[in-house]
Amino acid sequence: MVLLGLILVLLAGGAVALVVTEESSRYILFGNTYQLDHVQMFLAGAVVAAALLAGIWLIGAGSRRTARKRRRLRAVRAEASDRVSRLEDEKRDLERRLERDRNRAAHDGGTDGRVAHERVASERAAHEPVDGDRLVAGGRPDDTRP
Repeated sequence: MVLLGLILVLLAGGAVALVVTEESSRYILFGNTYQLDHVQMFLAGAVVAAALLAGIWLIGAGSRRTARKRRRLRAVRAEASDRVSRLEDEKRDLERRLERDRNRAAHDGGTDGRVAHERVASERAAHEPVDGDRLVAGGRPDDTRP
C-alpha cells in the first residue's frame, strides 16, 4: 500500500512539474502533443489532485497497518518472554525443592531416605509437563523421556 501511494504521489508531482515547466498550454507527453483549454486543464488538475490525495491516504493507511502489526508482534513477543520467565522461575523453584528434599533424605538416612526419595519422585511425576506443555518447554510431542 505504501509503495502504491508513493507511486501515485510521484506521478502527481511529475504532472505538476510538467505543467509548471511548460510556457504555453501545449504539452508534449510520450510523443503526443496535447493542447488543453481552460476546462480541460481544470479537470486534469482535479485528477492530479485526486491522485495526490489518494497517494497520501495510501501511504498513511499502510503506515498505520504496519505500526499495528509491529505493536501486535511486540505484545506477542513480550507475552512469550513472560511465559518463558515464569517457566524458568518454576524450574528453579522445583530444583531448589528437589535439592532440599535430597539433602533431608541424606541427612535422615535409612528408611526415611527411601520415603523421601519416593516423595520426590511422586512430586516430579506430578509436575511432569503434559503433551501441550512439552512444546512450550522445547520438547517434541512424541518425546517420551521422563
